Amino acid sequence: MNPQPTTYRSNGKLLLTAEYAVLDGAKALAIPTKYGQSLVVKTNTDHDINWQSYDELGKIWFECCISFNELDTTGKKSETPNTIKDRLLEILMATRSLNPEFLGSNQGYDITTHQDFNRHWGLGTSSTLINNIANWANVDAYQLLQKTFGGSGYDIACAQNNTPITFQLQSETNPLVVSVNFKPEFKHQLYFVYLNQKQNSRDGISAYKRLGKIDSDSIAKINSITEDIITCTSLSEFESLIDTHETLISNLIEQDPIKTRLFSDFEGTVKSLGAWGGDFVLVTSELNPTSYFKAKGFDTVIPYVDMVLA
Repeated sequence: MNPQPTTYRSNGKLLLTAEYAVLDGAKALAIPTKYGQSLVVKTNTDHDINWQSYDELGKIWFECCISFNELDTTGKKSETPNTIKDRLLEILMATRSLNPEFLGSNQGYDITTHQDFNRHWGLGTSSTLINNIANWANVDAYQLLQKTFGGSGYDIACAQNNTPITFQLQSETNPLVVSVNFKPEFKHQLYFVYLNQKQNSRDGISAYKRLGKIDSDSIAKINSITEDIITCTSLSEFESLIDTHETLISNLIEQDPIKTRLFSDFEGTVKSLGAWGGDFVLVTSELNPTSYFKAKGFDTVIPYVDMVLA
């Protein structure tokens, strides 16, 4: 009789401050989301790994069968994996490099993943998968991230924490992660709006690095804004901090803020989250702004209290 399946679950993520600059040691405020992804592991007698990934509607969006021969013969990490299966093989091989005993006995598995958010939203389809596999294999998720997708690792920190955090890089695999009491009194005036396109973070990061405009003064200003946002008590102060942050990042990446480009007539403030140009933005509004954004073609408007964990 097969043992009971084991389930691992990780939280999604949103980066509220220090986008781009977090890569250079700026202190970021990040929040785990109520949305997340689970990974269910069950042994089988097939001596293969049967993988199925389900979307938020309960439909399979990816499935494959991986033989242990494929794992043993897969070469070094490909610069550009051609398929989802290639990427998955890369992740499993990277995991084995951290724990050689992982998948070392030719024991077959039925693996299912279930995410409760649209994978195009940018809430952490990859980071939640990395963290779940790391937990399954008993390896360090930050190390696994660096061997696969790269990035600052704030998304891994969100996957592992159930409260808002500050995140600051000390090294790629040893960040400073601190739980913070970020529960704004004006949370019912905060909303997240999806911009109808998934942003490629790698492209945005490459452009930021190429410009090379970050300096210690900019980092100090971002750190100060992050601390002030955590402790501010009024919506007007929060909006002022957001506007200052948008201007600062705009100068670093030489792009116009999203409000200037798309929502110049909006009465509240609008802040990009993560790589600019896609995924979610944070908006402030005294009244529910859903009708405004829907009129502009943006149908996904989620109140802060429905998105944020804890």
